[in-house]
Amino acid sequence: MKDVANGRLAPESRGVLYVVGTPIGNLQDITLRALQTLQDVDLIAAEDTRNTRRLLAHHGINRPLISLHEHNEDRRAVELVSKLETGLNAALVSDAGTPTLSDPGYRLVKVATAGGIKVVPIPGPSAAIAALSVSGLPTDSFVFLGFPPRKQAKRLKFLHQAAKQSQTLIFYESPKRMADLLGDLQDVMGERQAVLSREMTKRYEEFIRGKLGDIAAAVQQRKELKGECTLLVEGVKKHQEMSEQTLREIITRELDRGEVGVSALSRQIAKQYGISKNRVYEEVLVTKRQRDKEIDI
Repeated sequence: MKDVANGRLAPESRGVLYVVGTPIGNLQDITLRALQTLQDVDLIAAEDTRNTRRLLAHHGINRPLISLHEHNEDRRAVELVSKLETGLNAALVSDAGTPTLSDPGYRLVKVATAGGIKVVPIPGPSAAIAALSVSGLPTDSFVFLGFPPRKQAKRLKFLHQAAKQSQTLIFYESPKRMADLLGDLQDVMGERQAVLSREMTKRYEEFIRGKLGDIAAAVQQRKELKGECTLLVEGVKKHQEMSEQTLREIITRELDRGEVGVSALSRQIAKQYGISKNRVYEEVLVTKRQRDKEIDI
């Protein structure tokens, strides 16, 4: 609540939790309202107090900091809500971007709202939205999927579910695991259009555009991929929702030509129609076995 006389946050019987968006790279990418809020609150809950201290110092702000990360959030949430209940105001920030979006803070907000604490968003940067805005992919509808599972079996199951979505898909991923994710995406979704954004708003900002295979090849050519990464992939298109019957007809036609082997044929059809290579490969094997039986008879 604002005190009209001096522009500062006025004390109330219960405090307010402000969820504050902070820069994803460039320290200048922060709103005037966010700066004023960080200056006025009684304390700031930060994912990494060292990172937040650098941001505050850059803008000449000096406020008490406490850590709130994935390993202590349950305990810290209770502590912070107790402070809020005494009338103190607090800000929640993450290392970069908007808190709670694949970052700590969700449990704190849940406990605070359950306890009747007022929670106020102070909008700011988001890597997902920033990347989407310059992707060239459809922006009218999208699905934010955050970080995929680390283990391949779980990741493949996760991607098979995502493959059914018609909206633009947005993933966060570690640069060390990006090559694995791109490979799995190709196997599950085929050669869809995609954009890999890296180091947004920083000196070495980069956007790699093209089919998933093109981006995978570009990543594999590098000794090391660095920086925060956001990957956007186009949603499934109507022609990609090919029926089993139609796919079998296409495979049968190509098998009759006999120009390439099973693996090459699978890659060729998957790329041409933008569907999963795994799906095509399995269907090629089934169709070929049935076809060979009919020839033997």
